[in-house]
Amino acid sequence: MNLASRSPLLPLVLAALLVGLSGCDDGAEPGAESEPQELVSFNGDIFGTFYQVAIADSLDTGRQEELEQGILDEMHEVDEQMSTWRDDSELSALNQAPIGEWQSISDEFMQVLELSQQINQQSDGAFDVTIGSLVNLWSFGPEAEPQEIPDEAVLEERLATVGMDAIELDPDNLRVRRLRDVYVDLSAIAKGFATDEVAAYLERQGIENYLVNLGGEVKVKGHRDGDSRLWRIGIEVPSDASQPRAEHIIGLEDISIATSGDYRHYFEQDGKRYSHTIDPRTGRPITHRLASISVVHSSNAMADALATALTVLGEDEGMDMAIRDNIAVVMLVRSDGDWESRVSPAFVERFGQEMVDSLGLKVVSAD
Repeated sequence: MNLASRSPLLPLVLAALLVGLSGCDDGAEPGAESEPQELVSFNGDIFGTFYQVAIADSLDTGRQEELEQGILDEMHEVDEQMSTWRDDSELSALNQAPIGEWQSISDEFMQVLELSQQINQQSDGAFDVTIGSLVNLWSFGPEAEPQEIPDEAVLEERLATVGMDAIELDPDNLRVRRLRDVYVDLSAIAKGFATDEVAAYLERQGIENYLVNLGGEVKVKGHRDGDSRLWRIGIEVPSDASQPRAEHIIGLEDISIATSGDYRHYFEQDGKRYSHTIDPRTGRPITHRLASISVVHSSNAMADALATALTVLGEDEGMDMAIRDNIAVVMLVRSDGDWESRVSPAFVERFGQEMVDSLGLKVVSAD
């Protein structure tokens, strides 16, 4: 029996539940002749989604059990710190605390809040973890209200409270307080942080070749056969009519990738689709043509948050930011009933023009 099934966790990231990537290990890289060795794989449910950890190192049964328990412990710890679905989490304690009252938090929670502030500034407010009350209002959060367009007056009231200046951090003393009645929601960064934490645990255990996949947030190290075969990741092309398919297959080594998009979690009313992704600057779902974006970065927490920020910004402003800040991205943009795949110069720099050409990706450069 899978260890996760003995102690199921409540969903942590329902508001951002997107599975844009899937680990692919079926098939050799061009030129590879040897058959891949059998992987040690741990799978289960976590944070309202799935997790998959694949290890290419040789492990005996006792070592496998030890690692599986350690992986679960890492994920449980993040859940206890940053879940909006648990009344006993550090995040819930912050959201329930009186305005102006300091709350002691863990070092990991502080790291995520500091990174959230950084990306908020970098994206000119497109990424904002104080958006939780708006997420709930649009029926994508733990309040679980009926899926309908919210009352305009209520929307404007909640929008007026949103802003990163509503939370004050004291990193030296590991404490935080709310200065206004905002609802902090870490859905767009905590899953990426958990991916990093599991990867860091594996590295502390001396594991040299692994893939960690938490609901589509992926981090890899080494190779899938412990030698030369890259970990192969499929970037999905969304489809309204059928299951999304993995269209672009890329090989990864010692890097992470995270995806955000609007094609899996939404509701419809009066023939109009309302995305789960809320623009914190307007308080409303995004409406542009960007269907999904995948960000490649050494930090999965950073990739996770940047993917959300760039999704909010859209295909034009988002690509401008990616070019400006040298972020490696793949964008899938709606175009006349089809999809156009665009990549930033940083993506070409990392993976090479030959690979970009082979996948038929369009490179967008600065004007």
